[in-house]
Amino acid sequence: MLSANNLEKIFGLIGVILVTGFVLGLAESISSGAAGFWGGLPFWIICFAVLVLVVYDFWDTCLRKK
Repeated sequence: MLSANNLEKIFGLIGVILVTGFVLGLAESISSGAAGFWGGLPFWIICFAVLVLVVYDFWDTCLRKK
């Protein structure tokens, strides 16, 4: 049986992967659409900043020794 700590890590990683896929897919869709690369560039920058925060929160919650 998996411990609660291992389940937290597994589901946290699944959540990070799903959020990353959604955000990067949205950014790619905006950049390839009417906005073009330069119109979508600010959104890409925001997306990467948000993804850094998501990964940091996963690390802080699940992986950091408390």
